[in-house]
Amino acid sequence: MRFGPRLQGEVKGTWKRKSSSSTATMSGAGEALGPGGGAHTVSDGDNVVLKREDVFKAVQVHRRRKIIFEKQWIYLDNVIGQLYGTTFEVSSGGALQPLKAKTEEVAKETNEAGIDNRNIIDDGKSQKLSRDDIEALKEQGLKGQDIVQHLIENSTTFRDKTGFAQEKYIKKKKKKYEAFITILKPTARIMAMMYHSREPGKICYLRYDTLAQMLALGNIHAGCKVLVAETCAGLVLGAVMERLGGFGSVVHMYPGSMPIRAAMENFGFPKSFYNHLYDFPINKLNSLLSGSFSAEKETLQNQTEVVVGEGNGSPLSAHQDDGVPSGETTMDNSQAGETEAIDVACEETENKDKNANRKSNVEERRSKQEERLRKLQAAAAVLQERNADGLVIASRLYPSPLLLCLLEFVAPSRPFVIYCQYKEPLLVCYANLRERGGVVNLRLSETWLRGYQVLPNRTHPKLTMSGGGGYILTGITVAMDRAESVARDPVSQKSEEPAAKRQKVEESTS
Repeated sequence: MRFGPRLQGEVKGTWKRKSSSSTATMSGAGEALGPGGGAHTVSDGDNVVLKREDVFKAVQVHRRRKIIFEKQWIYLDNVIGQLYGTTFEVSSGGALQPLKAKTEEVAKETNEAGIDNRNIIDDGKSQKLSRDDIEALKEQGLKGQDIVQHLIENSTTFRDKTGFAQEKYIKKKKKKYEAFITILKPTARIMAMMYHSREPGKICYLRYDTLAQMLALGNIHAGCKVLVAETCAGLVLGAVMERLGGFGSVVHMYPGSMPIRAAMENFGFPKSFYNHLYDFPINKLNSLLSGSFSAEKETLQNQTEVVVGEGNGSPLSAHQDDGVPSGETTMDNSQAGETEAIDVACEETENKDKNANRKSNVEERRSKQEERLRKLQAAAAVLQERNADGLVIASRLYPSPLLLCLLEFVAPSRPFVIYCQYKEPLLVCYANLRERGGVVNLRLSETWLRGYQVLPNRTHPKLTMSGGGGYILTGITVAMDRAESVARDPVSQKSEEPAAKRQKVEESTS
């Protein structure tokens, strides 16, 4: 199975050293490519991903805005105008400065190394610098690389360690004291890695290599119409929209009252990408299939609720029409009348402002509801065409009834992909599809991925790895034929076929 270079799994070491175009794009340059596929510079208001070592965070760039990342406050003002993929160093005050070139001062000190580590005792006394000394170095304005150099010089056991141990020591101290941040363009692979490392439960433990297989097996390409039913915070939806590139249409099937797709918003797609994005609730699929769905009825019902809320939310008392309470109209004191007139004028002004705010809120709410219902009607019209080019499901909901319902909207000879963290629900889907018919090439597979450390004289699998990448059920829809459906139903076949005649046996005469 081949995957796109932007979604392939990243294995440190050999993959980064290769000179082939696909791996080079994956390891470095591909992270600077946007949804349109070209290199861009960072602008104010863009969505970017901050990377420090193996930690990612999606943020939006704004001037003079504090952002906390890895327990450190930073400002992204200097990022604006720089190319994606640029590495910055955190200076004093949280400002980011572009990293020019890495010096090799630390590497020169590592030439002297021991044969083995058998005589090294970890008693905590090998480092001469105390915590206060390190803090004093930071207050003097020394950079992380200088602090690491001081730690090496004041370590009594550093030169007795092997070359591997020295490199491991330097890497550990750099990770702690050097703050290098890389600005990346959000892509499906980077977003999947970010969510899987920080909050895997929000994306149903979907791994980036599994997401790559889903896009490949679903035949997601520009110009096609795709149905996406997912509860992965919009990650699968964003990956599909990135693959479409603004050409084609997507119908997002969501549970509940509103779609939740924070991950998709972090991609930072242009507004043109949303012109062909439709939302449709899953709980209205049955009414759409039965023909009882009507957006006009829902529009009338919601408008009635708005009018009722307007009547209840702005009660006007009877004395506001006249402006003066009836109990005080008989006052003869002119001074009291003037004071009352001023108070009434102030109350009238306040009431007018409140009523104007209420009316504006009601109109805004009504316009939003009309816009939402207009989009709902447009999504229903797209679904009623029943000519979708693909179906992708990655949801916490039980997949079997959802799949059988959505297959009605997919055209024949089109692929469908269902992801689930567990195998048993997909086995039920497999059995139901075999019984229902209308699909071919059913295949249930498990994705497996393990990273390798590829370094000179120490290539080995990584000790920590993901326990599992979930399961994928794939297939292709076909047109149902009446003769085939009759052949699949033995009861109707027996009722239509005439009963076989009994053969007459002649009696033998002896």
